[in-house]
Amino acid sequence: MNQKTNVSNSNKNSSFNNTVLWTALVTPFHDNNSIDFESLASIAHAQAKAGNGILLLGSTGEGLALTRNEQQQIVEFVCQLNLATPIMVAVGGYNLTEQLAWLEQCNQYAIDAFLLASPIYAKPGTVGQTAWFKALLDTAQYPCMLYNVPSRSGVEIALKTVENLVPHPQFWAIKEASGDINKFLAYRQIVPSIDLYSGEDAMMPYLAAAGAKGLVSVCANAWPEASKYYVEQSLAGQVQALFPLWYNAINSLFSVANPIPVKILMHLQGVIKQSILRAPLTALELNNHTDLLNADSDINNWFDQQANASSLNQVVGE
Repeated sequence: MNQKTNVSNSNKNSSFNNTVLWTALVTPFHDNNSIDFESLASIAHAQAKAGNGILLLGSTGEGLALTRNEQQQIVEFVCQLNLATPIMVAVGGYNLTEQLAWLEQCNQYAIDAFLLASPIYAKPGTVGQTAWFKALLDTAQYPCMLYNVPSRSGVEIALKTVENLVPHPQFWAIKEASGDINKFLAYRQIVPSIDLYSGEDAMMPYLAAAGAKGLVSVCANAWPEASKYYVEQSLAGQVQALFPLWYNAINSLFSVANPIPVKILMHLQGVIKQSILRAPLTALELNNHTDLLNADSDINNWFDQQANASSLNQVVGE
């Protein structure tokens, strides 16, 4: 078991609060549907090199399609890489007892945070939501980000629920992925002390202006460094130059259900060995890869131009 002592949390926590981009990491698979740990190590190192935090077992990582043993193997494996970047673990499902047991297990690992999702299918009201999240927060020994994603959970996290939970010491942030800026603004107003992160890549420039701390990203899987710069430019208010390039590129990654397009692109890039997904998802949903390849070329060219301009400015400044 990978214990907390494997990595100094005090060292990692020094960058935790400055992390503006968390990559919802994909889970690579072999042809036989087993986890491709070699590719997993490679993409995790790439995220750390870019300075991005890593989210494991989220919807992009097909967390609910993995067995508990596989989830444990992934968290232990990534922790043992001793990456100099924060690690967050997603907690999702329906059975509260199982989620509490998973939290207790993850408390023993060298991680930095948890992502707590609404229970799927149940569609609880404010009282049920408050009790669910409070039980999880009480068990967690790391800061927690609540995940508002009604398109997957079937119900939004109510404003009253958030207000009820804000005094809890482990309630650190919200990932807002409703796609509705009004919902983000409502959260911002009712809990100004809580960090808010965009859960929608395309919304980042808009939500940055509304007070977002950063982004929990899908596109950073394919473009780790470029996505980091995209977020930094959004937070700096330099958004005009991001359109329509990033809007079109991000759209290509959501042409069918996530993470199908991004895994296909990562395979085309040679970053992961296969574009295999767990059922019911399949790469066969997307047979035409032209938009993905065009987006990849456009983003890479854009980032190269930004890097060259930065280098030139440094030379002029000297």
